[in-house]
Amino acid sequence: MKLKKIPKIDSIQELARFWDTHDLTDFEDDLQEVTEPIFRREALIRIRLPQNKLEDIKVIAKSRGIEYTELIQQWVTEKAEAP
Repeated sequence: MKLKKIPKIDSIQELARFWDTHDLTDFEDDLQEVTEPIFRREALIRIRLPQNKLEDIKVIAKSRGIEYTELIQQWVTEKAEAP
């Protein structure tokens, strides 16, 4: 019988579906102790924007099908990583 291996999955939703249908004890030989954080910690910040700018951002985000906070995160990341 072939030994079962834990699949490499990046999506939390896919990982949850996998573990909903599998038993952890079937993979005991695959497990390793984790000593460092799994998820990156994020800082929560507050910024002040003129109301009309926030409304503009919300319109742009909606047109892209994302939340306005995600759009702001994308913009900040792009600027922070730019040369």
